[in-house]
Amino acid sequence: MANKHYQSTYKLVFTLPQFTMAATTGAVYKDLLPIPHETDPDKEDKTVTMTERPTESHALAQADHEEKGAAQIAHGEEVVNLGWNEPVQAVSNPLVGGLSNEDLWILVRRFNKQMYHVKEIPNSPPGGLDLNIADEEEFSPDKLRSNIERLYMTIGIGMMGFFKQIVRLRSWRETRRTAWFCSAYCLAWTFDIIMPLITVTMIALIAYPPCREILFPPAPLALVSGKGGVQKPKAGVLGSHDSATGAPENHKGEAVEQEASNFVNGIASIALSSATGKHPQGEPPSDESSAQDSVPDPTALAVGAADAKDRASGAATGKDHDKTKVPMETAMWTKMRPIMHGIADVTDGWERFANALSPTAPFPKDRYRLRLAAVIAPLLLVSIFVTSYMFIKGVTFGIGFGFFGDPIISQGLEVLNRKFPNWQKLLELRNTLLKSVPTNAQLTVTLLRIGEANKAPLPPPPYINTPPPEKPAEISEQDLRATGADWPLNATAEELDTAMTHDPTVPHETGGADIDSSKDNKHGKKGSRILNFFKGTMRGGVETAIGTDKLKAKVGDHHARDRLGAVPKKNADMTSGPIEFKSRFQGSKGHVYITTKATIPCVAFSTDSTIEKVGTLEREDLHPLWSIPVGEISELKKEGGYGWKAKLVIGWAMGREVADALEIIERNGKVWKITAVPLRDELFNRLVAVGGQKWECW
Repeated sequence: MANKHYQSTYKLVFTLPQFTMAATTGAVYKDLLPIPHETDPDKEDKTVTMTERPTESHALAQADHEEKGAAQIAHGEEVVNLGWNEPVQAVSNPLVGGLSNEDLWILVRRFNKQMYHVKEIPNSPPGGLDLNIADEEEFSPDKLRSNIERLYMTIGIGMMGFFKQIVRLRSWRETRRTAWFCSAYCLAWTFDIIMPLITVTMIALIAYPPCREILFPPAPLALVSGKGGVQKPKAGVLGSHDSATGAPENHKGEAVEQEASNFVNGIASIALSSATGKHPQGEPPSDESSAQDSVPDPTALAVGAADAKDRASGAATGKDHDKTKVPMETAMWTKMRPIMHGIADVTDGWERFANALSPTAPFPKDRYRLRLAAVIAPLLLVSIFVTSYMFIKGVTFGIGFGFFGDPIISQGLEVLNRKFPNWQKLLELRNTLLKSVPTNAQLTVTLLRIGEANKAPLPPPPYINTPPPEKPAEISEQDLRATGADWPLNATAEELDTAMTHDPTVPHETGGADIDSSKDNKHGKKGSRILNFFKGTMRGGVETAIGTDKLKAKVGDHHARDRLGAVPKKNADMTSGPIEFKSRFQGSKGHVYITTKATIPCVAFSTDSTIEKVGTLEREDLHPLWSIPVGEISELKKEGGYGWKAKLVIGWAMGREVADALEIIERNGKVWKITAVPLRDELFNRLVAVGGQKWECW
C-alpha cells in the first residue's frame, strides 16, 4: 500500500506533458522541468557490470563523446597505462575531453579526502546519480574535519568572491562599470521595475555565461582589498589565483586545500587557547632560566589542558565534582552527526548549483542552465504585475500563518504523511530542479568510470614533496580583466606588479601586539629540548613496537599481522598501479591486482613477486590466494594501518608516512582486509568505478 502511495505522488503532483523539443537531440520538456526520479524503495535491482547502465553516471561514462581525451581513445591493450608513477610532463593532457588535467586532479584529490566508506544500494538512486550521502552516515571527527574543509573550499571561497565583487562595485574605483550599474538601478527605481531588472539579470547570468565576465570581470581573490582596490596578498606574493591568501602552489587548487586545512587548525587552536586560559598579556616577564621557559606550550602540545587550568585556579575538577561534564560532553558529541550531515548537505547543494551553472564534461553543457532559467522566467512576469504593496501583504500573511497556524499545519502534514509517504524526498532539489546535476564527488566518480569503461584508468594526482616557488603566478586576461576601457581594479601596471611581487614580511603581520602574543606558541629553548627528548624516546618506543609486531605475527596474533608493513622503510619503492597494487594480506607480502579481461572484472591477491613484470597477470601459474568478481562487492571501507593515536605518534616522532588498509566486503558478507597499501586511495577509486554497483556514502 505504501508503494502505491509513493508512486501515485508523481502522478498526482508532478506529471508533466512530454513534448519533443528537438528530434535531433532527443531533448524533451522534462529535461527542463523534470519530474522526480521514480524510485521504489522496496524494489531491488542489483547490477554487476557497468554495461547495464544502472545510473546516469554509468551511462555517461560509456557514451561516445564528441571531445575526447587520452582516456577516451580506443586501444588494443587490456589496460593502458596513461602515466601512473610518471612525472606530470609524461601524462597526456587532457586525459578527459573538455577538462584540463589540473582541474581533474583537483577533483580527485578532494574526492580522496571525502570518501571513507561506501555501501551498495539495491534500488535506483534518487536523482539518477549514485554516491549520495546516506541518512544514517557514520560520524567521525576526521570526517567532520573533511566536511568543514569542503565548506570552506566551496561556500567559503565562493562567498568571499561574491563580497569582493560587491566591494569593487561600491568603491567606484572602476568608474565606468559602477556608473552603468548605478544608472540601471536609478532608472529601475524611478519606474518601479527593480524586481524585473533583477530577474532579467539573473536569467542572463544563468542562461548566457559570457555576460558573467562582462558584468563581473574576474580578479584574483587575494589581490582585491576590502576597499575595492589592489592589496598585497596575505601570503606576501600572488602565487595562486583562487585562494584567499594568494599562497604559492605546485599544482592548481593546492593553496585552497591547504587554506581549508589551516582554517580548521586555526579554529581548533583558538578554541584550545580559550579552554586552557591562555592570557599572554597577564604573564610576568621571564628569562632563559625561568621555569616558564622550561615548560612546553600546552596549546602547541594540544593535550586538553582545560582541567589543568581549573586545578591551577583552585577549582575542583573531574566528573565527581562537575556534574555537567558528562551530560554536556554526551550532548555535544551526539549532536555532531546531524551537524556534520547538515554541513555536507549544504555543501552538496552548493556544488550542484555550481555544476548546473558551469557544467563539466561529460555532463550536458546547456540543459541544467536552461532548466534554472525556465524556473526563474515566470518570476519576471509576476514581478511586472505584483506591486510592492501586494508583496508586503503576502509576506506578512505568510509570517502570520506560520506563527499562528500550527493546528492547521500539523493536521495537514499528518494527512500528507499518511497518504503520501516519503513526499519530502520527492520535493528535494536533487530530485526536481537539480535532478541529474552532480556534486563534485558524483562528477569525479563519473570521470573515473570513463577511464574504467575504456580500460584506461585515470592516473592519480602527482605528488611533489618540494615547497612551491616563492614567485608570482602568471596572470592572463582570463584571470584579471576589466569592463570596457577601465583598467583592471583601476590600478596601473606598476601598482599590480608591486602587489604581486614577493614580500616575506607580509604573512607575519597581525592587527596588533595583543594578537601577536596570543598567536605565539613557542615552547622556549628548554621546552623545545624537552619535546626533542620525548620525540627521541617515542621514536625508540615505536621502533620497538614495530619489531615486537613481527614476533607476535609469527605466533598468530592477527592484529599484529594487520600492522606489518604499515610503516614502510625509508626510501622504500612505493610505485604500483594501475593493475597491481603492493599490499599485504594476513601479514604476507604480495599484490592486489584487478583484471578486466573477462566480461566481469575481478580483484585478486597474489604473493607471487613476479607479478610486477609486464604481461604476467594472465599466466596460468599465477595462483591467487583469493579472487572475487568486482560486481559482487557490496561495501568498501578505508581503514587505518594504525589507530589514530599511534598514527599521530608515528607522524610526529618518526616523520614517516603510514600505509593504510582497505576492507572489501562481498554481497554474501565475506570480508577481505588488505593492509599496508601505499596507494590505498587509488585502489579504492578503481574498485568504486570499475563495477556496476550503485553506491551510497557512509
